[in-house]
Amino acid sequence: MSSNKLSCNEEPCVDDYVDWRDRPCKPNKHGGMRAALAILGLQAFEMMAIAAVGNNLITYVFNEMHFPLSKSANVVTNFVGTVFLLSLLGGFLSDSYLGGYRTMLLFGFVEFSGFILLSIQAHLPQMRPPKCDMVSSASACEEAHGLKEFVFFTAVYLVALGSGCLKPNIISLAADQFRKKESKKLSTYFNCAYFAFCVGELIALTVLVWLQTHSGMDIGFGVSSAAMAVGLICLLFGTPFYRNKPTSGSIFTPIAQVFVAAITKRKQVCPSLEMLHGSQSAIVLHHNVSTQSHGGSSLLHTDKFRFLDKACIKIQDDTRSNESPWRLCTVSQVEQVKILLSVVPIFACTIIFNTILAQLQTFSVQQGSSMNTKLTTNFQIPPASLQSIPYIMLVFLVPLYETTFVPMARKITGRESGISPLQRVGIGLFIATFSMVSAAIVENKRRTMALRDPKDIISIFWIAPQFLVFGVSEMFTAVGLIEFFYKQSVEGMQSFLTAMTYCSYSFGFYLSSLLVSLVNKVTSRSGHGGWLSDNNLNNDRLDLFYWLLAGLSFINFFNYLFWSRWYCYNPSLVGRQVSPSGAKDSRSSMNDIEMG
Repeated sequence: MSSNKLSCNEEPCVDDYVDWRDRPCKPNKHGGMRAALAILGLQAFEMMAIAAVGNNLITYVFNEMHFPLSKSANVVTNFVGTVFLLSLLGGFLSDSYLGGYRTMLLFGFVEFSGFILLSIQAHLPQMRPPKCDMVSSASACEEAHGLKEFVFFTAVYLVALGSGCLKPNIISLAADQFRKKESKKLSTYFNCAYFAFCVGELIALTVLVWLQTHSGMDIGFGVSSAAMAVGLICLLFGTPFYRNKPTSGSIFTPIAQVFVAAITKRKQVCPSLEMLHGSQSAIVLHHNVSTQSHGGSSLLHTDKFRFLDKACIKIQDDTRSNESPWRLCTVSQVEQVKILLSVVPIFACTIIFNTILAQLQTFSVQQGSSMNTKLTTNFQIPPASLQSIPYIMLVFLVPLYETTFVPMARKITGRESGISPLQRVGIGLFIATFSMVSAAIVENKRRTMALRDPKDIISIFWIAPQFLVFGVSEMFTAVGLIEFFYKQSVEGMQSFLTAMTYCSYSFGFYLSSLLVSLVNKVTSRSGHGGWLSDNNLNNDRLDLFYWLLAGLSFINFFNYLFWSRWYCYNPSLVGRQVSPSGAKDSRSSMNDIEMG
């Protein structure tokens, strides 16, 4: 009797997580770091595969497909943007119908097929336009069209579909291997996940990009295919050990019910908290019928978006004693919707950050192509490999952050994660501005020297600082954002909310395409193109474009400070014990955030 009680205290005996055969999980067999490491293996190899393609794709599109420079940049940013936008589809399918493991397995093979098709096109000359030098050729090179263009876009968007649907589930499924109250282990896991990401990026930007440059794009794409295959093997290896969350229908249905019920009862006067449906005023605890199927989540009432509380008003009419779920919702159900609405401004503040990332994968690569790439007499650095510099640093910096900075910060703040996720995001957004400042200064120097004397070419290492600064920025912002979204998600919506993190990348890359087109239109003059309209960077004004982004990033940082102070945590998701008034006044700020 006592031993049974002890085991229940150590690990829940009644657990709605299941194994891959939908059988109840066993505490001593399923979950934990062993299962998470198998998923992180997939993350490392998948990141290695897609980073080698995405970070050097502009070279392939420009030199092999013969698209103009501005169009090539937009092809890349649209591709990367689509990858991250499709993460919403992956999160929805996972939380609603397929589950994380099945979603990853299905779309992992979709991504693998895209890599194979891309390798085949890069290998067969008849699938590409005739060879031609886009920069020095006197006549216009033949641009890919028809079947060649169709095969190319089919391949890259198969990769985009597979990778997009994989990404949110890699994070959420691995995090699900730990109990959510284990804040310290979760924070450690998120740092480990970023470390796996850095290792994958580093190998892609050194070994695989070097292979693409010196052995051909077909060999490089083929190695990406092999890396993806190894990642899928890692995923399959952990199959017997995963804790999987059962699905129970569309996650959007209870959200839609709240909006329909609130609109239907918009003319009603919102009563006191005790009168709301699903309210237990004695302890201010509200059990959500709809989330019960997703793990029995319960959420405390908060005062933001009070108009949604009208969805909980009970009509005092005997004929309506059993109102439809589309007319009457519980308090906890309404609080789910409040959480979704509250995280939108935080999400929006990271879009400019990812627009800066888009420049490092497009124009900065072309910027490096216009510099002296020789390291020695016989060895040249592929321009895309400059992106490996921050990851070389981060491979050492991330473990140092976890083992040194976090314990020191924990003693000061008392938080398990050292600093809160929102504080971490804010630090990263501030640092990101200086990446574009560095890029603008270096580009101005490079262009001035090239126009004065075409033979006077500066070293490619001059653009290293912009990658280094952004790498440090990303360590704070990317990890902080993922941790924030996961910890603020209720049971059954982890994958979808994690997907919102990746959706920020999508909007950032789409905004980059829009800015390029808009800047060209605004800055074009009679007989002259805009800042970014020429295939030769010496004729463009990339430095001014970088200064524009630096200004936008600086303004965005102060915008983030406002919304981070405005954000209201739901206390039940951070483990606080508060009174009814405390629940209503649980406002967070950059100096007052409790996540652990």
